[in-house]
Amino acid sequence: MVKEVKEFWLEPNPDLSAEAIRKMVNEARPHTVVTDTDLNGVSAKIASRREGTDILVTSNFDDVLGAKKNKMAVALEVTITKQKDLDKISQALGLGPDYVLVNCPNWKIIPLENLIAEVKGRSKLLARTTSYDESRIALSTLELGADGITLASHDMSEILKTRDLMLGDPEQISLSTAQVTRVKPIETGARVCVDTTEILEPGEGLLTGSSSQALFLVEGEVHPNPHVNSRPFRVNAGPVSSYVLMAKGKTRYLSELSAGETILLIDRTGRTRSVDVARVKIERRPMILVEANIGNRKITTIVQNAETVRLVTRDGSKSVSEIKPGDKVLVRFEEGGRHFGAKVADEMIIEK
Repeated sequence: MVKEVKEFWLEPNPDLSAEAIRKMVNEARPHTVVTDTDLNGVSAKIASRREGTDILVTSNFDDVLGAKKNKMAVALEVTITKQKDLDKISQALGLGPDYVLVNCPNWKIIPLENLIAEVKGRSKLLARTTSYDESRIALSTLELGADGITLASHDMSEILKTRDLMLGDPEQISLSTAQVTRVKPIETGARVCVDTTEILEPGEGLLTGSSSQALFLVEGEVHPNPHVNSRPFRVNAGPVSSYVLMAKGKTRYLSELSAGETILLIDRTGRTRSVDVARVKIERRPMILVEANIGNRKITTIVQNAETVRLVTRDGSKSVSEIKPGDKVLVRFEEGGRHFGAKVADEMIIEK
């Protein structure tokens, strides 16, 4: 399936100088810039309320008719503050604008759901947002999301985060095969279940382990067994002290995770997706140590000793209660150490 490309419009503060706006545009690399400031020397398209730019932005229905007559691209701007304002959208679509740019000052989800259902396939729906969080909601509402956003923010970190959300390709994690050498049940410990807001697929889970250099792919609880139903939103990830791989190659301790945070799911092919944590459950449970070799390096992990905890393999997964020496499991292995979760090149750290 071809991934739909969302449009990223950037609406800089008109009080900024042309040079400041140019710098912001070049750093953000958006597809389109919404501005009423003259901006030369920028490769991005310009959307403006002034005529003669790439896309005319207007809230006047007559201007839309004029632009369509002259074969100009046009974005009709509509403000939604109450239910009856949604009637404007039906009228607007009858004019055939290339874009419908909606501004919801109260930022309610329901109006956006209605707009997506109404506009999808008839025009491109853009939602005006002021932050990364608002943009994320607009792009995911009703799964389809808006066709794009126009971000009105003066904060470069918010702009770049939103750009990465929209334009960045999912991370691809390189996974290796490690051969199990020892399995040893150990005493009880505080283990962490990470419940997400999503449904996990077979072969998908979290990369966790006793060393940040070597993380084992622990599958979500997607398989039912005679003792318990599947819980496909959950990864029974390991003890509180284990590392877990996050976005951008960083690691955290499992004990640090909490509801509302974003974590990184990985499948057996190395494909990733970001999901939110719904809850973290820490309970005392019997544990099991799994040792494996990758090349001549010994690596370890500890997880709960339970039938529902499974390590991912190239063509399936295997319960830790059934794993034995000689089995092969998927891991992420890298050289080097870490400081506060970030990789530090050439730093020597020995973890046993």
